[in-house]
Amino acid sequence: MATGEVIGRCYRRHRSTEFLKFLRIIDRSVPKDLEIHLVLDNYSTHKIALIHNWLLGRPRFHLHFTPTSSSWMNLVERWFAAITNDQIRRGTHRSTKELEIAITKYLEIYNENPKPFVWTKSADQILKSIKNYCTRINETRH
Repeated sequence: MATGEVIGRCYRRHRSTEFLKFLRIIDRSVPKDLEIHLVLDNYSTHKIALIHNWLLGRPRFHLHFTPTSSSWMNLVERWFAAITNDQIRRGTHRSTKELEIAITKYLEIYNENPKPFVWTKSADQILKSIKNYCTRINETRH
């Protein structure tokens, strides 16, 4: 988050074995003297014994789980919006492999000059927006 650099990989499946591969890439990519904070959703892949046991030997890793249905809080969602707008919707991908190549190329280009995402609203503005949203949906009896 501090530098804006993105460590990313495409995997055909999203099992714990792929997640562990990705954790190992992060471990190798981030300087050893830095703490690693990962913001994750509540997907069960992140919580199984294989992952837990691997993390036990790596105290610099800190996992933070977003509450269910709150991915809007996650900067990762902002990243996905950027790559979708800048690369995926603009391209023609005739196969999954072509899409993976396009995503990998986008990551390489982006990381040549990464910029951190910066919140443009204050916490008070965000909370006011949430309050307004909650009021609006409560008035419709949803």
